[in-house]
Amino acid sequence: MESFTTLESSCIPFFRDDIDTDQIIPARFLTGTSKEGLGQNMFYDWRYDEQGQIKADSMFDAPQFRQGQVLVAGNNFGCGSSREHAPWSLKDYGIRAIIAISFADIFYNNALKNFLLPIALPQSVVSQLSQQVEANPALNIRIDLKAQQVSIPNQGEFSFEINPFRKKCLLEGLDDIAYVLSYLPNIEQFEQQQKPVQV
Repeated sequence: MESFTTLESSCIPFFRDDIDTDQIIPARFLTGTSKEGLGQNMFYDWRYDEQGQIKADSMFDAPQFRQGQVLVAGNNFGCGSSREHAPWSLKDYGIRAIIAISFADIFYNNALKNFLLPIALPQSVVSQLSQQVEANPALNIRIDLKAQQVSIPNQGEFSFEINPFRKKCLLEGLDDIAYVLSYLPNIEQFEQQQKPVQV
């Protein structure tokens, strides 16, 4: 699995509230079980017109924002259904972190399990960051997961919360199964100790 330690990247400004999972990846694109290729349909109805052509005002496809690996969103990001395809599509598109005011609980946990880092920061910080990025698309921010800090030019450094278990998994590139397997020697030793003594 891909680990997440630090990330320095430009951003994609998408400062809107209550973005649900059907907006992130519409249900009509969920016929497959593979994560690959979902990125091209991410935010499809925001990005494409009725003829399937990229809209002129699509932030996601504008050359000045296309390389951004951090999405800047508003409040209650990822509400709606529990579909895991939402973080899959974001990851497949190239987004590695989302900075928002708040997240829907199920999306937040699904994102962490899929090595997509959701970061909740105060509204004033997120709003100003979105404005900064729109004014200067080349603006880079730095995310340090180990220190749990986001560094934003002209704003400063901001701490964020994350579950210690999920933090360890991200830093070491471990999914839930790999985490359990990392303790295999301890498990085997314990099992040996539980074997009945032969008499």
